[in-house]
Amino acid sequence: MKSAHSGTQTSSSTIMTFHPTMEEFSDFNNYIAYMESQGAHRAGLAKVIPPKEWRARQSYDDVSDILIATPLQQVVSGKAGMFTQYHKKKKAMTVREYHLLADSEKYRTPLHLNFEDLERKYWKSRLYDSPIYGADIILSHAFLQLLVLLNISTYILALWISSVLDCLF
Repeated sequence: MKSAHSGTQTSSSTIMTFHPTMEEFSDFNNYIAYMESQGAHRAGLAKVIPPKEWRARQSYDDVSDILIATPLQQVVSGKAGMFTQYHKKKKAMTVREYHLLADSEKYRTPLHLNFEDLERKYWKSRLYDSPIYGADIILSHAFLQLLVLLNISTYILALWISSVLDCLF
């Protein structure tokens, strides 16, 4: 791979930033494998800056019927600093159904003053609201763009995809 990457040190691992070429970015699944080969998965997230010539799709009409085979609901419980997290498998759903779920009153992005307020509301809600993630899907370039279009990366998928797709917001 020709792309460059850098990282920011945290207490447990390095959060890496990647700058793929257009050729590398066009095969995003392969690029994810490259990122993992460099250790990006150890931090749990990475930041990907798309090439300057990259442009988002103009239409997402062809992705509504993509099946999310195993949506996962992330459940957290506990108190006094001791918490347990597990994933509950949900019934398969299409991207169209996931979009409706993301826009529902329970899951839509709450009103917020700024990003700090949004982050505070996200963490406060984690003990009584369980986000649902689209798991076991091929993370194609088109699907990653769709997540941004549907506005679900801001709140439901905040921890996972917002850092990876920071450049797409």
